[in-house]
Amino acid sequence: MNAKHRLVKALQGLPIDRPPFICPGGMMNMVTSEVLEKSGLTWPLAYGDPGLLAELAKGAAELTGIENLGIPFCMTVEAESLGADVEMGTLYSEPRIIRPLMLRISEWVNLTGFDFAQGRMANIIQAVRELASTGSGLPIIVSLTGPISLAATLMEAMEFFGAMHNQAHEVHGFLQFLTSNLIQYARSLQAAGADILVVADPSASGEILGPRNFAAFAGPYLNLLLDEGGQGYAGHMLHICGKLDSLFAVLAETHVTALSIDSSTSARAISEALEDKIIVGNVSTHLLEKGTPEQVKKAAWASLSQGVKVLAPACGLSMSTPLINLQAMASVVREYNPDIG
Repeated sequence: MNAKHRLVKALQGLPIDRPPFICPGGMMNMVTSEVLEKSGLTWPLAYGDPGLLAELAKGAAELTGIENLGIPFCMTVEAESLGADVEMGTLYSEPRIIRPLMLRISEWVNLTGFDFAQGRMANIIQAVRELASTGSGLPIIVSLTGPISLAATLMEAMEFFGAMHNQAHEVHGFLQFLTSNLIQYARSLQAAGADILVVADPSASGEILGPRNFAAFAGPYLNLLLDEGGQGYAGHMLHICGKLDSLFAVLAETHVTALSIDSSTSARAISEALEDKIIVGNVSTHLLEKGTPEQVKKAAWASLSQGVKVLAPACGLSMSTPLINLQAMASVVREYNPDIG
């Protein structure tokens, strides 16, 4: 069973020989400072060339032991394609949005859609084509920024969340526009050869939205994106940050088969509450950055023992995360025995 078959079966809830170990890309970027340095690349160089993007994805998997090719390497690509200014980062920091693109929610009507023919978005699509042509046996995972999180990066986050209370019509218009564009992007990536779709929507957390606003503003657009953008993929998953206990009921209504969770959510609790969802995660990224390999292995073993079916970091990795700790996670899935977990 190669890595691709193993992950696809795991996401379908089918029997597998052992758990997969993944890091999807995007928010959960697998490229640390050590990976970037060993590859001899910078963010501007890599993002400016589809071939280098593909090589960086392959190099990250080889150096860490992560069992997928994950692209892109940050959550700024969609916002940049809509006109946001991006600072491209350093050896020690990922690309980031410099300033909000919009001051008021009503300004979304001035936005034009994604341009798949140029810029980083075009390079990512071409990089997926190049990765798909290698026949590596590793699944290609593409990560999209979810509608809520994308909206909250294009304008001041508190202004956006405040508009849910007094300008709900504008919020729905904005989210519909973003979701329509994300669906087209997902389809383009699938056509290029991507295997698994991940939607990372960290701002749709229970602490930020709560169940009522999640049901009104997040769930419908996530489901639309998964239903229409997820067609043709071998599997898909949703990542949301924070403590999800308050969202269990509304997450049960999402059309996703797998949920990637943060370390602040109990794998056992969510597995028991959402028995039809495959749980992905949830090794603390703070531990991955600051802990020892033995501590990481213990945490990874605990995650698997408590209901995680696909091992992954709990959230976005710090770029200072040492390779030895990611390699320790990789060793756990090869050694894991559920009978003694």
